[in-house]
Amino acid sequence: MRKIINDPVHGFITINDSLIYDLISHPYFQRLRRIKQMALAYLVYPGAVHTRLHHALGAYHLMHLAIVELKQKGVEISKEEEQAVKIAILLHDIGHGPFSHALEQSLVQIHHEEISWMVMHKLNATFEGKLSTAIEIFTNTYPKKFLHQLLSGQLDLDRLDYLARDSFFTGVSEGVVGYDRIIKMLAVHNDELVVEEKGIHSIEKFLISRRLMYWQVYLHKTVLCAELMMNSILQRVKDLFEIGIPINSLQSIQRFIENKYDKESFHQDATCLEDFLQLDDYDITMAIKIWSKHEDTILADLCERILNRKLFKLKYYNQENEPTLEELKIQIQQHIKPEHLKYYLIEGVTSNKTYSLGDENIKILFKNNEVKELSKVDNTLLHDGLLVPTKKHYICYLSI
Repeated sequence: MRKIINDPVHGFITINDSLIYDLISHPYFQRLRRIKQMALAYLVYPGAVHTRLHHALGAYHLMHLAIVELKQKGVEISKEEEQAVKIAILLHDIGHGPFSHALEQSLVQIHHEEISWMVMHKLNATFEGKLSTAIEIFTNTYPKKFLHQLLSGQLDLDRLDYLARDSFFTGVSEGVVGYDRIIKMLAVHNDELVVEEKGIHSIEKFLISRRLMYWQVYLHKTVLCAELMMNSILQRVKDLFEIGIPINSLQSIQRFIENKYDKESFHQDATCLEDFLQLDDYDITMAIKIWSKHEDTILADLCERILNRKLFKLKYYNQENEPTLEELKIQIQQHIKPEHLKYYLIEGVTSNKTYSLGDENIKILFKNNEVKELSKVDNTLLHDGLLVPTKKHYICYLSI
């Protein structure tokens, strides 16, 4: 069988494997159509309404290109391994909940990768063990370590796709990366994924582009503000439930409002995972529309603000220009009760790192067969400042 999908970023994506096609057709994967890749970023960049399904297919396509390139360079990759690594990257984000990262710790206290692992095991049972190798690659227990590096690392195909895709849909050109050239420069040396010397500058551009996209898009102050407000809504709903105030909610999310679920809960109760996989952005959006008419004025106000983009203000600051919090608290408390301040004034710290020294280092293969970790290569853009996380303190508050 052969299917062709027309993707706005990569062009035509070919599906020529019946197992992969069946996985794409499965309800668990189709659910990703209803989960936005960039959560609430559309409130700043109106075009950013692409979904996790778009990204998964794009990452799958780049994996195909990478496998073709490596095989042409003599890297031994069997048909089973090729199918498995494609499945692994296709399903790497299948555990995401509504609005992706924005609500990751609000509905349940478990990382989406752990849920992806559980979903892959459920699918493996459904498909009679045909995903076993894919799961080994996903969990980095497969002997060929470079296969895992292709889907999880500081230079993986997941990142290459989401940078290209998010840049395309937001219109932020700083995120444009030469993913095609980077893929052409990939190689395997001593079972490790490396980049040929000719690709150094493309890697530098990739790292800088990712840094710029974080501060200009993913951690844009208005995007972060909207995410914090969304979390405040769910916190208010849970607080109301705990004091016995009825919440007119959708049945699909009621369970996750009334209970706290962590990794252990998911492993002990199989229905928890199944119910979670029924959730998507539409459930949360519909609930917010319902709650915007709730008798609780705090909940109603927060929901109405999200629906109509009447957002709080968010300021990044450092020690030199730290805002006077007490003055802000006094201003806000003129309009709300002191016990409600936590919903209208939120403090925190966010950070991003251009490049991390650790187990997932980017390594450069030179013509003399020498391999160097990227930060050890002379005359690159990497310096001490880019190896240290950039931290920004923020305060998100109701502007009077």
